[in-house]
Amino acid sequence: MQTTKMIFSTSILASLLIASGCTNPQMSSEKEEKRTLSDSVEIIQKSDSPLVILPKNSTPAKIKKESPTETAIFGKTQLAEQPASGYLRESATLKMGYSLDPKILPLRPPYTSQQESYNSKPENSFISTTNDPLSTFSIDVDTASYSNIRRFIQNGHLPPVGAVRIEEMINYFSYNYPEPQSEPFSISAEIGPCPWQNENRLVRIGIKAKDLNESQLPPSNLVFLVDVSGSMNRENKLPLLKKSLLMLVDKLNKKDRIAIVVYAGSDRVVLMPTSGSQKETIRKAIHTLTSGGSTHASSGIQTAYDLALQSFMPGGNNRIILASDGDFNVGITSRGELERLITAKRESGVYLTVLGFGMGNFHDDSMEILADKGNGNYAYIDSLLEAKKVLIKERTSTLFALANDVKLQIEFNPAKVGGYRLLGYENRILADEDFNNDKKDAGEIGVGHTVTALYEIIPAGSDAIPAVDQLKYQDVVHTNQQSDEILTVKLRYKPLKEKQSLLLSQSLHDNSNLLDQMSTHFRFAAAVAGYGLLLQHSEYVGKFNYPDLIKLARSARGQDNEGYRAEFVRLLEMSEILNHYKT
Repeated sequence: MQTTKMIFSTSILASLLIASGCTNPQMSSEKEEKRTLSDSVEIIQKSDSPLVILPKNSTPAKIKKESPTETAIFGKTQLAEQPASGYLRESATLKMGYSLDPKILPLRPPYTSQQESYNSKPENSFISTTNDPLSTFSIDVDTASYSNIRRFIQNGHLPPVGAVRIEEMINYFSYNYPEPQSEPFSISAEIGPCPWQNENRLVRIGIKAKDLNESQLPPSNLVFLVDVSGSMNRENKLPLLKKSLLMLVDKLNKKDRIAIVVYAGSDRVVLMPTSGSQKETIRKAIHTLTSGGSTHASSGIQTAYDLALQSFMPGGNNRIILASDGDFNVGITSRGELERLITAKRESGVYLTVLGFGMGNFHDDSMEILADKGNGNYAYIDSLLEAKKVLIKERTSTLFALANDVKLQIEFNPAKVGGYRLLGYENRILADEDFNNDKKDAGEIGVGHTVTALYEIIPAGSDAIPAVDQLKYQDVVHTNQQSDEILTVKLRYKPLKEKQSLLLSQSLHDNSNLLDQMSTHFRFAAAVAGYGLLLQHSEYVGKFNYPDLIKLARSARGQDNEGYRAEFVRLLEMSEILNHYKT
């Protein structure tokens, strides 16, 4: 009798789990092939087993598990953080009302073995100001890293190091920098204490692009390039993508044109360029999208650019919106070949916005290349709320460029600064001579966008200054010894359709302010950067820890109308638990 009751209750619980969506997601056979990956790409392997109850006398199906591919050029393999053992899993199980008896419901991590790839770069190190007082880099307005990290944390994992790009984390948030007056950009800067290294200082540099009213925006010629391969057949991929595009369609008007290209094993045009006023026609085309087949991205990219040029709007916003999980396995698949393809296409005057979707086989490295080399931006969409943020609330900054090839060059005063280190932007560093070279490609910035960069600096005279041998063939002379200027910020940009860049500059003076005297923007950006350092296991983070970080972030929330900063604090609290209970 007792056995009968146990079988009966087990069957009911199994039915409840299936009804609530706890079923094993379909795996796309096309995506299970082994791949040869370039160096510096990390393979992330996660356990994705759902909570399943097997009927009595049944035999569990064998799950094929492939080990990460390694080749002669493969750099390193990194295992993703597993969920924080029993504590977190038990909490989640109790919250859902499930039994903790392992005989009835075995506790397992919530993901099957799958792979994600990231391009991992070493963090920037300190540079002696005496040896090189100039720091030059291209601006970056991407935000994908932060929302991707959020996805890892909310699913009970600490992210792989390669997923952490500090500049994208900082620039996910908006900052109330001064609105430009006569120029297209304003420059602001602050210097204050460094939260993770008391002996050092922290510099915040903020750029604010000019805002435009809706009536001032040019008409848009948009081509949606949608991945409909088999790997997109999951709720957080193609279905979420379709809902995201439908939201954007509602913002179009009769002056806009929209087309849709899809690609799987091959590509096809689902919707020829259509007026934004024909919303029902556009919606019907989006609703017809279904997934299946392999992923021939390069063919789709070619067709999308051809279509964008066919309906090109001189003086308009000509842009391709590529939505995919980045798992390209047919046609041009290597990162080097993709980079060459997109680099050639950017000369057409068509911009590229890249939207990443999904988990498990998400290829961030491929998506990042497409955005960086295609005169575009890159966001990761993990929910409808994120889609609304990127495509609706921040539509103008996401889809409308204000200037091209925007570069920053910082000149440090050796009399005040012994050494400096740029936080993030590792893949955006430029040679100093590239700053004045108008043929050198750099980042694009959208209407109303803000860009933030942080430098950690070592004061002049400190024992921590990187040791550099005395120069043999020239004497180093420090001018302006009595000046209290710490640095000068120089910004170069090309107005749209212009080939020659323009220059803006502003100096920053020293002060002796304490950390709690700094602006909320300074302290919050510092908190986000500190979080990135902890996730990267940075050698420069010192004794800085999660309690310090949470305290700093809470004190710097400031005005938070959308609740993004409050959400950040919650992510810090979750990360602290995951870090403490990691296995």
